[in-house]
Amino acid sequence: MIAALTQEVIKEDKLRDDLKYYFMSPCEKYRARRHLPWKLAVQILKIVMITTQLILFGLSNQLVVAYKEENMMALKNLFLKGYTGVDEDDYSVAVYTQQSVYDSLFYVMDQYSQLGRLSVGSLSYGEDEDGKLLPLIVCKEHYRRGSVDPSDCMSHDPKTASQWRTRNSSFFELDFYRLVDIKVTFPLKGINLQTVRYRELPDCYSFYITITFDNQCHSGKVKLFLDIDVESSACQDWKISGTAEKNTHYLLLFDGFVIIVCLTSAVLCTRSIVLAVRLLQRFSRFFRENYNRKVCEDDQNEFLNGWYVLVIVSDLLAIIGSILKVEIQAKSLTSYDVCSIFLGTSTLMVWVGVIRYLGYFQKYNVLILTMKAAFPKVLRFCCCAGMIYLGYTFCGWIVLGPYHEKFEGLSRVAECLFSLLNGDDMFTTFAQLKDKNTLVWLFSRAYLYSFISLFIYMVLSLFIALITDAYETIKRFQKDGFPPTDLQKFLREQKDFPVAEESSQTDLRIRSSLLCCCPKTRIREEEDVAENMTSHV
Repeated sequence: MIAALTQEVIKEDKLRDDLKYYFMSPCEKYRARRHLPWKLAVQILKIVMITTQLILFGLSNQLVVAYKEENMMALKNLFLKGYTGVDEDDYSVAVYTQQSVYDSLFYVMDQYSQLGRLSVGSLSYGEDEDGKLLPLIVCKEHYRRGSVDPSDCMSHDPKTASQWRTRNSSFFELDFYRLVDIKVTFPLKGINLQTVRYRELPDCYSFYITITFDNQCHSGKVKLFLDIDVESSACQDWKISGTAEKNTHYLLLFDGFVIIVCLTSAVLCTRSIVLAVRLLQRFSRFFRENYNRKVCEDDQNEFLNGWYVLVIVSDLLAIIGSILKVEIQAKSLTSYDVCSIFLGTSTLMVWVGVIRYLGYFQKYNVLILTMKAAFPKVLRFCCCAGMIYLGYTFCGWIVLGPYHEKFEGLSRVAECLFSLLNGDDMFTTFAQLKDKNTLVWLFSRAYLYSFISLFIYMVLSLFIALITDAYETIKRFQKDGFPPTDLQKFLREQKDFPVAEESSQTDLRIRSSLLCCCPKTRIREEEDVAENMTSHV
C-alpha cells in the first residue's frame, strides 16, 4: 500500500516537473537544466535571413517594376496620338470626330512601321521560333441585324504596315453608327540591361500590346486603351563577363540555406506541439483518475500554443517563396507577384512571432493579453456593425453612383466610407457631388451626415471602449493577480481541488459540468450575467 502511494507521489511530482519545464521561458530552461535554447536561436537566425532575403528580392523586383512601368509610358507616347502623359480613369486618350479616329489609327501603323528609327529603348519586333517577324493585326467589330458580327481582321508584315491604308482602303471604311471597337495587336521584345549593373543576369521580355478604340457606348466619345501583357524569360546566347554569374550562384546558395533553416524551425515547432499534446493527455488522465473530472477549456488552451502554428505556417510560406525565388533567379519562372506574396506574408508572420518572446516579460505582455481578451467581443461587435456598413455601401452605390465619382463602384463606395470613418476627405466628398438633381443632393446630405454621426460618434467610440475595457481588466489583474486556474494550482502544489463524489449518473454529470469551469471562465460568465441584467434593467 505504501509502495503504491509512493509510486503515485513520484508520478505526480514527475508530471508537475514536466509541466513546469514546458511553461518555462528559454532562459529559465537553460538555468534549470542547462538546455540550450535551440528554437530561440533558430528563430533569431531565421528572422535575419528571411528579412535579408526579402530585401534582396525587393531590390531586384523594383528593377523589374520600374522597367515595366517605363516601357508602358514609352509605348503610350509612341503609339497614342495626342497622349499627354495623364490617364483619365482606365483610358489614355479620347477622340470625338471620325477624322480623329482615322488619324489615331493610321498613326499607330506609321509609328509601328518605323519603330527602329523612333524608339530610344531596346525594343524590336517580335519573332517566332524560326526568326520570322510576327505580324501586326487589326480587327474591327460592328453590329449587324441586332447582333454583333465576328471580328473582321487583317494582318501584314510590320515594316509595311504604313502602306495598308492604300492597299486595303475598303477595310478602313468604318461605319461609325454600328462600330463597336477596333483592336490593334502586335508583339515587341526587349531586354532589361539595368540588372547587369547590379551584378544580375539580364531578363528578356516579350510585350504583347493591344490598342483598343472603344465605341461600345456610341456616345460620341471613342476611348483609346493601351494594354500590355508582359512575359519574361532567360535571354538566349548571352555571355556576360564579370561577377554577375557568380553573384547569382551565391544568391541561390543563400536561398537554399534559408529553406534549410525554415525546415529546421518547422520540425522543432512540430515537435513542441506533439510534446504539448502528450503533456495535455497526461495531465487530463491524472485529473480524471484522481479528481473524477476533466481539465477545463482554458487550461487545455494553455497547451495548444498558437504561436507554434503561426511559426509553422510562416515557415511553409517562406519555403514556397524561396523555391519560387530560386526559379526566378534561375530564369525558369517569372511569377514575381506570387513570390512577393509568399515572401512578404512569411516575413510579416515571422516578425509578429517575435511578440511571443516579448510576452515572457510582464511589461511587454499587455498588448498580447489585451488583444486576446478583447478579440471575441470586438469580433462580435464588428459583425453587427458590418451589417450596417454594407447597407450604407449598397445604398450609396445605387443612389449616388451616377452623380459622384467616389460612389461609381461597390469597392469604391466601401473605400470612400472607410475613409470617412477615419475622418479623411470629408469636405471633398461633400463638395464633389453634382447638384443638378435637388432630390439626390438632399438625400446625399442626409446619407453622409447620418453615416458620419453613426459610425464616428457611436460605432467607433464603442469599438474603442471595448478595447479600453479589456485593457483596464488586464491591468487590474496584473496588479492584483490573475485568478488561479486548476493548472496553476497544480503547479503550485495546491491540493484544494474539488473532487466529484461517486453518486448517481445525473448528479455526477452536473457536478462535472460545474467543476470543469476555471476561475477565468467563471469570472467571464459572471460578467456576462451582470451585463444581461443591466440590459434588462
